[in-house]
Amino acid sequence: MKILVIEDSESVSAMIGMFFQKEGIDGTFVPDGDTGCREALSGRYDCLIIDWMLPGMDGVSICRRVRKAGLEVPIIMLTAKTSEDDQVTGLETGADDYVTKPFSPAALMARIRAVTRRYGIRGGGEDEEGLIRTRHFLINEKTREVRLDGQTLPNLTPKEFDLLAQFARHPKQVFSREQLIDSVWGYDFYGDDRTVDVHVKRLRSKTETDGRQFFHTVWGVGYRFEEPEDRA
Repeated sequence: MKILVIEDSESVSAMIGMFFQKEGIDGTFVPDGDTGCREALSGRYDCLIIDWMLPGMDGVSICRRVRKAGLEVPIIMLTAKTSEDDQVTGLETGADDYVTKPFSPAALMARIRAVTRRYGIRGGGEDEEGLIRTRHFLINEKTREVRLDGQTLPNLTPKEFDLLAQFARHPKQVFSREQLIDSVWGYDFYGDDRTVDVHVKRLRSKTETDGRQFFHTVWGVGYRFEEPEDRA
């Protein structure tokens, strides 16, 4: 998922950026309204997050311009304004939702998921039933079951399952060990980052048969998940 964030606060952008990295979201950050408006009108993004008060063009004006251009993209307004009239103004200009500062990244992510769902935008093959579908895998996050080419994989540990699900949500995306630790083990993990190597090795031994490769090492960076093309 590609998200444009138009926000002039470096600390707010840094906070959102760290959370996007954890969630595997491709975020673009712009600190002023004029540049942000041009980016928003490019049509390259799955969601727009726009601060109300910006240098140059303000967020409400950007929202109006985007809607006037006919772009069907979810918009979330960030605002320090808490009055009902201000919130109504933001929504009436075409925003789908608003988040009042200060906010937690988790709360913002919940709003992003909600508005993108309304537009039918989903990331990494995850559908409305909580299933992650790829060419070879069917991953059920509710029951924590995995099928590979229709056959159940019964022997995955909890962390192996979580790691596989993270990869499958973001096919072809390269993750560093640190990113995978943050997203799978959590920010409070204090162990050796080589634990990722051990878990990837185990996933390979349990899933890669007949010469197929799903988990690719990107030397000097980390790993990516990419499935082989079906054989003729």
